[in-house]
Amino acid sequence: MSVHTRPLRHLMLAISFGALLSAPALAQTQTGAQVKYPFQNPDLPAEQRIDNIISLMTVDEKIDILGTQTGVPRLGIGNIGSSEGIHGVVQRGGGKRNLTPIPTTQFPQPPGMGETWDPEIVQKAAGVEGYEARYISQTPKYGRQILMLWGPQSDLARDPRWGRSEEVYGEDPFFNGTMATAFVKGLQGDDPKYWQSAALLKHFLANSNENGRSGSSSDFDERLFWEYYSVPFRMAFKDGGAKAVMASYNAWNGTPMTIHPILDSILTRQWGVEVLSSDGGAVGNLVKWHKAFPNQKDAVVASIKAGINQFLDTYKDETHAALADGSLTTADIDYAVRRKMRIAIKLGLIDPPERVPYSKIHDGIEPWNTDQSRDISKQIALESVTLLKNDRGALPLRKAALKSVAVIGPLADSVHWDWYGGKAPYTVTPLAGIKAALGTDVNVSYAADNTDGKAVAAAKAADVAIVVVGNDPTCGPNMATDWNDSGTNPCADPGDGREGRDRDTLTLAQEELVKAVYAANPKTVMVLVSSFPYTINWSQAHVPAILHMTHSSQDEGTALAQVIFGDYNPGGHLVTTWPAAMDQLPPMMDYNIRHGRTYMYAKGKPLYPFGHGLSYTTFHYANLKTSAPQIAKDGEITVSVDVSNTGKVAGDTVVQLYVGYPKSQVERPVKELEGFKRITLAAGETKTVQIPLKASQLAYWNVDAKAFTVETTPVSLMIGESSADIKLNGTLSVE
Repeated sequence: MSVHTRPLRHLMLAISFGALLSAPALAQTQTGAQVKYPFQNPDLPAEQRIDNIISLMTVDEKIDILGTQTGVPRLGIGNIGSSEGIHGVVQRGGGKRNLTPIPTTQFPQPPGMGETWDPEIVQKAAGVEGYEARYISQTPKYGRQILMLWGPQSDLARDPRWGRSEEVYGEDPFFNGTMATAFVKGLQGDDPKYWQSAALLKHFLANSNENGRSGSSSDFDERLFWEYYSVPFRMAFKDGGAKAVMASYNAWNGTPMTIHPILDSILTRQWGVEVLSSDGGAVGNLVKWHKAFPNQKDAVVASIKAGINQFLDTYKDETHAALADGSLTTADIDYAVRRKMRIAIKLGLIDPPERVPYSKIHDGIEPWNTDQSRDISKQIALESVTLLKNDRGALPLRKAALKSVAVIGPLADSVHWDWYGGKAPYTVTPLAGIKAALGTDVNVSYAADNTDGKAVAAAKAADVAIVVVGNDPTCGPNMATDWNDSGTNPCADPGDGREGRDRDTLTLAQEELVKAVYAANPKTVMVLVSSFPYTINWSQAHVPAILHMTHSSQDEGTALAQVIFGDYNPGGHLVTTWPAAMDQLPPMMDYNIRHGRTYMYAKGKPLYPFGHGLSYTTFHYANLKTSAPQIAKDGEITVSVDVSNTGKVAGDTVVQLYVGYPKSQVERPVKELEGFKRITLAAGETKTVQIPLKASQLAYWNVDAKAFTVETTPVSLMIGESSADIKLNGTLSVE
């Protein structure tokens, strides 16, 4: 239902509106300070203040703030502004305004943040990002406002061919929702009244194909909407407190997301979302690709009526024209403005600075140059490193036993940025990190590739060869000019992908270099720096040790070196299923995950399962218990397990709780993650790990009842080190 059909709401607004208009020209706050307009009184209820703001705004001002420049200078209302921010504030500079680049702390890509399996460090990283956004916005020399950060990316990596899987945390809805919630909390801060910055989630909904995305439809049933695709968004809104989201380019079951009725009926009305943004050019796509409207004006009108109140597209002239011919009403525009103003109030942009704790963040030492920010960057980088294989203790390498090390590969002496990465204050490449760790007593040689046999020669001459391979996140240096009407041009390497282009293969072309290096020196360590999975079956069969890390961490080389030489015991775990072959995957546009997608429904044996990750030590699991023998349909229990470090060095493990429904009356996943906890144990230490489990997590969407339903059938409990490595089993009764 569009806003102009709500007469009772508008009558109530008019009454409060009139009361404010009758207020004296100068009002007072509770502290006695005088204000010119009632909205400037922070002691008034927010809705009354917004009533007054709307009454004072001109039509032009109202329409203007439906873009990303949301200030009203005439009334002294500051601009929210915006910046990309899925793993660091993005202020690379340039553009139409020819802005100066601003360095900001750059964390691993979201799959790497996910591979930490540590929501606390993700929240800390997002806290750094939110602080930097506030600092830049309030430090006059930068001259820009970026208080709404476009992140977290809350979609799901349902297919490893998806070109933008580098932007999301993983394939599991509960896992992604937990990480997205942590990221939102970090961005927005912990003040009970004000936000440090505002999170804008991307991209709602089911946006996981790049080829043809401008006009494609993601087709799946109602249950998968509620049980899979919408889960991370719902968790970030309901549990994390996010209030903004960007609609995706695609359609769901034939209806484009930019105008889908669920934007209003579910996101706004059920989940409390205030800002609904279109994606760049998405409104035009309604005309050009979806063929839903004959012209831009009709597309703009439909978008506003669907709830869109932030346009990354042409909309101003069209909105004026729609008001003139009656296809939009003032009430439609006021409703859109009202929701944006609620965000401005949460950010403290309308209140006296002395009342807003975050107003003190400005000038002084740049936060990206502080020890606190750098320590968090290093820690999340370390926690993200994942040990995929370690045959016969090939790692860690003992520095004292080494006289020479060959560092080889096209990614050995670089830290690659991606399309949604910023400019780091510094970067440490794998080569630089290894040299720093070894010092001057060990000879370190380097070869970028095997041109003229250089890589093979270096490997033969060294005690150990470390070969660093992976993908190029931007498919070359010219991504900014590689766009076309339907996305981006094909990547030179068909195994690469990026925004606008899906991957054609999961084969790692650079595995040929790994083979050559291994043939020259069997003491080879493979470091795969990649945004997504590869079918590296040969390497898994032959290379003694394999590490994985994602791109873009400013501390990439430091983290890898500490892991390789044993100064840090890796504890990362994979966040997607790595298939053994392409033919294990359903067709790309099959969005019904029950047809064999993710660990929940996969039919073949993967190369690496979801949740996989090794350590330099070993762990033993025992005593799986629940705080009660049964759980009420509206209740909560605690699942506990004793975990012991049975090795000789300290290390981290991730306790993963999966559930199954062997007697369900409807089709359910074979298993699904419903809890996890990363812990650190000293050698010989035992800890009891407790994981909460709510009955609501066990529910399925009842299509007939249009509600979640908890079945009173037994639930299988599984504790594992991965989705395929289950250590303990139990059963839970549901009342």
